[in-house]
Amino acid sequence: MLRHKTGNGLIYYRFASLAPYDEVVHGVFTRLGGVSAPPFAWLNVGRSVGDDPEAVEANHALICRALGISPDDIATARQVHSSRVAVVGVEGRGRAVPGTDALVTGAPGVALMLRFADCVPIALYDPVRRVVGLAHAGWRGTVEGIVRRTVLAMAQAYGSRPADIIAGIGPSIGPCCYQIGQTVLQLVREALADWPSLLRRQGDGSFHFDLWEANRRQLAQVGVEKIEVAGVCTACHNDEFFSHRADGARTGRFGVLIGLRDANNGQW
Repeated sequence: MLRHKTGNGLIYYRFASLAPYDEVVHGVFTRLGGVSAPPFAWLNVGRSVGDDPEAVEANHALICRALGISPDDIATARQVHSSRVAVVGVEGRGRAVPGTDALVTGAPGVALMLRFADCVPIALYDPVRRVVGLAHAGWRGTVEGIVRRTVLAMAQAYGSRPADIIAGIGPSIGPCCYQIGQTVLQLVREALADWPSLLRRQGDGSFHFDLWEANRRQLAQVGVEKIEVAGVCTACHNDEFFSHRADGARTGRFGVLIGLRDANNGQW
């Protein structure tokens, strides 16, 4: 269950399964607070959606102050709905990795940040190896197994054991609202053929795709045992979260961040 938080005039959430780990700084931010004007109201962190750049930077600063970090510490990506995962270190701070939709780091003081408006945010933490990861999984990333790739990247780069990893699947469009067309339907059927229940036939003959369960099963498939699913649909709750499906094409992006404090002094 997500834990409601407030800070610096913003409303955000933390995964209950990650909250006991003081070394993990993380937040699932909403659209509430911030300074962007409609249709990007209010806490938009998307730089490529047409919002005023000064408002976007101000929103980033508000989020960083809420978490007690610096904007210069953020490592992010230019998201393209891919299945590419990048491992970043301290040199990744202040940079955006091109053509990437998941990030992994074991470096304290590096805050991973991605942006969402219906796609699935997946936060990962290995408390044994002290490694964090963050993935952006839309239908294409889900079909191509981006969350599996992220877990494998943690294992390959840092020696993480999947059984040690804690995963949080955040607010995103739910199976209640995520209707897909014939092209996507066929791709899902081909890629996830062993799990036909991920597709829910509706009364009008259309199909809804369960992104939450698809990513949960892929995590379990690679050995992740501790999986928290927020179960919050962004399309149903577009008063609190940006939703491309519910708001239309001109909308903002909410931010999700995760990073590690320095183990020696507890400071960011």
